[in-house]
Amino acid sequence: MPADSLREVTAVEFLRAMAQEEYDIVVLSLVGGGVQAMLHGLKRVWEGRPKRPVVVTGYVGVVYEKLADGLLLRHGADLVLANSRQDADRFREVYDGVGADSSSVTEVALPFLGGAAYTGEHEPYTVVFAAQPSVPESRKDRAYLLDRLIRHARKHPEREVLLKLRSKPGEHTTHIEELPYQKLAQKIDPPANFRLVYGHMGEVLDRTDLLVTVSSTAALESLHRRIPTVILTDLGVRETLGNHHFVGSGCLASWDQLDEGHRPAPDEEWVSRQGVAAGGGAYETAFDAARKRIAKLLASPQLPPLTPYYTPATAPGYLPGILARHHLGPDGSPLPGAPAADKAPGPVRQIVRQAARGAYRHGVQRVAPVIRRMGEL
Repeated sequence: MPADSLREVTAVEFLRAMAQEEYDIVVLSLVGGGVQAMLHGLKRVWEGRPKRPVVVTGYVGVVYEKLADGLLLRHGADLVLANSRQDADRFREVYDGVGADSSSVTEVALPFLGGAAYTGEHEPYTVVFAAQPSVPESRKDRAYLLDRLIRHARKHPEREVLLKLRSKPGEHTTHIEELPYQKLAQKIDPPANFRLVYGHMGEVLDRTDLLVTVSSTAALESLHRRIPTVILTDLGVRETLGNHHFVGSGCLASWDQLDEGHRPAPDEEWVSRQGVAAGGGAYETAFDAARKRIAKLLASPQLPPLTPYYTPATAPGYLPGILARHHLGPDGSPLPGAPAADKAPGPVRQIVRQAARGAYRHGVQRVAPVIRRMGEL
């Protein structure tokens, strides 16, 4: 849609716009189910066209869970971007393993890397813990990590110890945080060299000498800049924490080791396979393959129809439910009663949406933790 008319739209509204407007490239930056619905819907609205846009999708960060499910929901796009050599290999294995075309997999690099390379220790030496909104989940584990961070600050008064938070209380984020660290920190009297920080991760990394996290993608940003980086093992190396992704990285360590002055040395081969291309101009050329592939597709006089792996024949018990959640039928056409595209949401509908979101947020951040604590009594 034109930039001056951007607003939140339903899947059906988007598809109707795609049927009426001409575009060169469509980027599906959605969760897997949304991508799958759009692929089937776009296939339907572009039927019979001599030329259609190039469709691109992929992942923003590290893929460490629901690999097969997420990938097969994205199958059918012209390009499925893989942010590293390791991801590209895994993506192709999944597609080839189910008999799906894997030629769409295109290796690029993580899209958010950048910043100046680390050149040496700052004054004061700065340790940063990158918090995550949902890892770990339990109050006990989050309180433990906060306690160890503060104990590290007390053990090393010459260091500045920062707790980097994703968002300030009440700010909208992709992942809703039930137990914000800032709330847990209210009950603690921290030392003078400990403080909470917000803002852009890149700016915090500009003054970081040691980045510590459970499994945040901030670790890859840090490794890209050659900042000493630690993935904590205190709570175990587990899929539910996401730190299993860093097995073989050379970055796994515990707070006990850090308290005693441990400095990690990343494995260079592991780092290079993660799309963390530091130095030598490798990062600047990491997207060339995608650019060339898109240019070739755009130059083609006619592109074949979109062909997702999931169809009513291959997944009759799964696909219809995914499409129905987006008001689409099994063939990708709008279901009866689907939202109209000729008018924007009215003020009442907007108010209801905002109220519903506020209620959901309140339920997750306030009500759910209380119920959980009551259940533990």
